Amino acid sequence: MTDRNQSEGVYHIYPIGYIRQSDSSSSLEILEQFKPALKQLDHFSHLIVLWWADKHDNEKSRSILHTEPTYAKGRVTGVFATRSEYRPNPIAVTTCKILGVNEEEGLIDVVNIDAFDGTPILDLKAYFPVCDRVKDARIPGWLTDWPDWLPEGGLGI
Repeated sequence: MTDRNQSEGVYHIYPIGYIRQSDSSSSLEILEQFKPALKQLDHFSHLIVLWWADKHDNEKSRSILHTEPTYAKGRVTGVFATRSEYRPNPIAVTTCKILGVNEEEGLIDVVNIDAFDGTPILDLKAYFPVCDRVKDARIPGWLTDWPDWLPEGGLGI
């Protein structure tokens, strides 16, 4: 995580929990002091997880501005035109289906989190269709083989 002086234009970011992956399940483990923030989350079907791509929190990965996305072989794009882990700030986002919320244990069972076990979670946001979906979204032609909607089991990427 980063811990630089805010007066220099850099901010302090601390994890609120960690992603837990096993062969058969994915969950979000929320730190003790943030467990009260889970109240009423179980009433939502999905949530947005902002996570820190910590395996790419290094000068080399942060300096990459062009990449060949794994889902678009042979095409080079700027990192802002991708979902790549290579970014000036390795912040990633995934919308996940909620399978269950255990407030007492601070665990959220989810489907479709595309992060490694132990990845730091920066924030969680309840998914609100009125704010979080776009009616007439447009994507480039080289992504037209992607589905219109995410399958319940995820994309497997």
